[in-house]
Parts: sequence; structure tokens; C-alpha cells
Amino acid sequence: MALRAHGNRRRALRLAIVLGLVAAVVGVVASSAFSNPSTSSKKWVIGVSNTLVGNGWREEMICSAKAEANASGKVAKVIVADRNGSAAEQAADIRNLISAGANAILLDPADPTSLNGVISQAAARGIKVVSMDSTVTAPQAYNVANDQTKYGYLGALWLFKQMGGKGNVVEMRGIAGATADTDRHKGFQQALKKYPGIKVVKSTFTGWQYATGGKQMLDILNSGVKVDGVWTSGIDYTVVNAFKTAGKPLVPIVGADNNQFLKQMLTQYPTLKGAAVTNPATIGGAAMNTALKLLAGQKVPKTQLLTPQVWSMPGSKAIMTKFYSAKLPPTYSDTLQIPGHTTYSIAQLNQACK
Repeated sequence: MALRAHGNRRRALRLAIVLGLVAAVVGVVASSAFSNPSTSSKKWVIGVSNTLVGNGWREEMICSAKAEANASGKVAKVIVADRNGSAAEQAADIRNLISAGANAILLDPADPTSLNGVISQAAARGIKVVSMDSTVTAPQAYNVANDQTKYGYLGALWLFKQMGGKGNVVEMRGIAGATADTDRHKGFQQALKKYPGIKVVKSTFTGWQYATGGKQMLDILNSGVKVDGVWTSGIDYTVVNAFKTAGKPLVPIVGADNNQFLKQMLTQYPTLKGAAVTNPATIGGAAMNTALKLLAGQKVPKTQLLTPQVWSMPGSKAIMTKFYSAKLPPTYSDTLQIPGHTTYSIAQLNQACK
């Protein structure tokens, strides 16, 4: 009896050990599943880096990213590093976002190459990096942007045709060294080669600041330089205002799908020959959408470029009337959603932009 009881105790001990090991394995598997970023219950932390403050287009870009994050239901927090700064300062901001535990980082780069080192650092930690608005050359990054070369080309092509293929044009650029500015200038030059009768009499850098662009245009007009057409890198309605302030007749002007520029063409100055080349600020929402797909393990193209449209009067009156809103700030892009790239509602965008 004693031997049988002893044998029973040994079998019970072996069973307890086996069950304990099974429980330990199950516990490890459960813990691993909980910490796996691919699980549906995971709430992500997303970082956003921007280096141009006080620009309505950039503000809308950021709030569209927030709107897309909120619409997904998969984001716990969006951390925004937002200041006027150089590439070095942006790199420091991105390192802070890495330290803050960001799972993905969206950035509007100061230039195409300066951030490659810090992007590599982020990627080494498993952080997804998506460049929005402008592209970067870092092989680890994904790019979601408007096709800026076509922006420059299509707008310039429209302008030179309106000018009859000859005359003096002013080229008003953005920020020197920025990818978007370089690409737009490239497109502008491609169109210029087709029209040898067009002369660029002034070329400026507006810094994508409306007040700056308006003053530059006013100074050019007051200097006595003959101007037959103006191509702008999206700083448009203050250029129109400069012509009115100077008492000069309006000439063909290229801008972007900015709210106030559309209003000028639709109602304020019906004789204005203007063209709005679409450049949706809601590219921020598209970049967020891409980052969330990457975090979910989905495959997306390394580079996604949106082809711009040219809206001009009278042919595009219907679409401009549809998109113009008296409730939006003057500098906001009127392309509020990007089909196939954003999922938020207009109400969610409005909430994020408050």
C-alpha cells in the first residue's frame, strides 16, 4: 500500500509539472500575441513632423492626418512636432518622436536627403516612416505626395497658352531646396522649353508665405517691370490683391486650389483668367492611411503620386463651385477628401481642424 501510494504521488507530481509547463507555454504565447503589433487590438502612436508654421495649407495637412487617425479607430495618440525649423531641427524633432514611442512617423521634409540618417535610425527600430507632400530619397521611407513636377508643368503650360506663347512672366517659387519647389521648377522649365517666346523677367522665393508673396508682387509691379502672366507655387490670392492695390489690370495667374483664389475667380473678379492646379493639403490624411496600412502588415507602393487637375474658368466653374466653401479659411485647400486614399468624413475633418 505504501509503495502504491508513493507511485501515485510521483505520477501526480509529474502531471503537475507537465500542466505547469503547458500553462507556462500558453502564458508565453498569450503574452507574445498581446505585444504583437499586428493584432487588431493594438492602438498605435503616430508622430508627425512639420517645419512650416503659420501656413494654412500645412495646418490642413496636419488636421487631415489627425482626422484619418481618428476615423481608423486604431490610433491611441498623434504627437505633432510643429515649428519653423531647418533640416537639423527637424531631425532632432524626429529623434524625439522616436523616443516618445511612435510606431510610425509622418514627415514633410525640409529637403530630399538631409533626413536620411534619422529615417534610417527610425527604421532600424521598426518604425514606419512616410514622407508626405514632398519626397525623400531614404530607401526605408514611403512617399505619398502630389506630383509636383506635373503641378509646375500643367500650370505653366496653361499660362503660356493664355499668354499666346509670348510675353513676360513672373515665376513665384516656394522654399529654396524643398523637394516640392525643385520639382515644380523642373515642371515649369519643361513647359518653358516649348514656348521660346516667353521670357521670365522675375523669379522669387515666397517661402510659401502669402504676405511675402503679395509684397513681392506689389514691389515688382511698382518697379515698372512689364508683367504679362504670373505662375505661383500656390501663393495666389495675395498676388491678385497686389494687382488691385497697384491699380494694374489683371493678367493670367496660376495658383492652387486655395479657397480664397477660387472665390476670386468665381465671384470677385469674373474677368480674371486664373487656373487653380490642385494640390490637396489632405495629402496628410493619405499619408496617415498609408502608415496604418503598413502597421497592419499590408503592402503598399514605395511611392504614390497624385496627378493634379487644372481648374479654370469657365470650363471648371461647376467643380470649383462644388468645392469652394465660405466657411473655410482663405489659405485652405478645397480638395477636402482624396478618394481611395482617405476614409474620414467632412465632419471628422472639421472636428480635427478645430
